[in-house]
Order: sequence, then C-alpha cells, then structure tokens
Amino acid sequence: METNVPKAHWETIYQTKQADQVSWTQAIPAMSLDFIRQARLPRSARIIDIGGGDSKLVDFLLDEGYQYISVLDISEAALNRAKQRLGERADRVEWIVSDITAYAPVQPFDFWHDRAAFHFLTTPEQISQYLTKARIGVSLNGYVMIGTFSENGPKKCSGLPIRRYSEQNLTDELARGFRKLRCITEDHITPFQTSQNFLFCSFQRVHQN
Repeated sequence: METNVPKAHWETIYQTKQADQVSWTQAIPAMSLDFIRQARLPRSARIIDIGGGDSKLVDFLLDEGYQYISVLDISEAALNRAKQRLGERADRVEWIVSDITAYAPVQPFDFWHDRAAFHFLTTPEQISQYLTKARIGVSLNGYVMIGTFSENGPKKCSGLPIRRYSEQNLTDELARGFRKLRCITEDHITPFQTSQNFLFCSFQRVHQN
C-alpha cells in the first residue's frame, strides 16, 4: 500500500466531514483519561497521542495541567482543526504531521496513547514498523495504551479495512518489550447511534528489545 493513499484519504475525510459526521468522535474521551490517570504521571510527563487527529483528548490533558503533550496524525487538516479549536492553547502542544510507521521519535515519551490508529495497520510490515517506533519512543517503565476494534467490532472503518484484535492477539504483538497491565472492552456509541466494540489494553515498557 502506497503511503500517499491513506494520507490522501484522511486529508479528504477531515476536509469534507465535521466531527459529528465521523464514527470515532467522542465528546469526552473517558476511557483514555482513565488509563492515563491510572498511570499517576507527574504533570511534567511527556505524553503523545498517536493518530490523535482533532480528538478532544488534548483539551482535557491541557485542562489537567500536563505540560508536554504531542499529537501525531497523518492528516494535517485534522491537526489544523484541533489547533483552531484550541486557539492560543495550541501553542502549548507539539503537533506532528506524520505516518506513524515513518515517525522518528526524538526522545522517549512516558505515555504513548493510541485510540484507533494501530488497527488500520493490516500488514506484518506495517505492524512491525509501528512496534519498532513504540519501543524507541517509550521510556523504560513508561506506558502504552492501545485501543482497537475487538473481535466483535466492525471489519472496516471510514471505508478502510482494519485488523480486529483479541486481548491475547494484542498482548502477543507487544510481547517484545512490553508487559501487559490490563485490558477492557467498551461499546463506543457513534454520533450515528451505532455501537462499535473496542478493546483497550495498557502495557508497561520493560527491558527486552
């Protein structure tokens, strides 16, 4: 799959659809905030939202006083929408336009958050590239939270195929370098009042590479 194909796809989505017209929108990212709060991070911790788009997670993290927040997305249009919403507060955030498989972390993060980006990687090569970035990009004893469609979730999202995961499948993928902490499933109710079953798992970075 050529990298410019999904980028063009996501740029079009964010240029033509509003928040209430896409399935992943959340008014309050409660599950993500719960996982981050449970990590008991200092407000000086470095947090990155992978595939964050125009998610409101960054708004809540700023409200809670986190000082080093990064948001990465393949779509520049998505990040521009988030910046516009935040106004002057956008200057307190690092915005990164990149395909995660091509991203080169400059220094490790204490919390790597990913709600619904990882499951768009459907080939072994893409998954391997992502996990390599995560091993480089998460500090020792730092945390990763990944949310994907569960085995009971949809087979596609935004017209693209995705890879569904069970708790065991996701744990196996992160076995090299990460220790599973907990997993939970949740039904996400979309703006169209449909239900999508998600699997959320948290992991801690350990010594193995």
